[in-house]
Amino acid sequence: MYPEEIVRPMKDELTTIGFKELLSTDDVESAMSKLGTALVVVNSVCGCAAANARPAVRISLNNSNTPDHLYTVFAGVDRDATDAARAKMVPFPPSSPSLALFKDGELVHMIERHHIEGRTAQLIAENLIQAFDEFCD
Repeated sequence: MYPEEIVRPMKDELTTIGFKELLSTDDVESAMSKLGTALVVVNSVCGCAAANARPAVRISLNNSNTPDHLYTVFAGVDRDATDAARAKMVPFPPSSPSLALFKDGELVHMIERHHIEGRTAQLIAENLIQAFDEFCD
């Protein structure tokens, strides 16, 4: 577990742009039971989350089509919530950071860590935008 004071700025990068933190299994279950589209970001302290994943998410939200709901869990901090969110991402193995798009509770698009590492934020954002254009009406 990472101390809250260390991860708070990393969490704030997403919560200040509209993401809701999911802190428990119940939070995840409630969020994922909502109709519509939802982007779930499995946040992390790693460098590729800071340099690539979180900036990509911010860029992608400038698109005309965006998810109805924005959620985040923090790997290594919000363990129960992260485990519950990852259970919704099967068959993909646990990965942090990762970006998952759901429609009516069903996983429709996944970006795993190996799709984030070594790629620019703009390239990752373009991947998200394509998914938003396809699934977010």
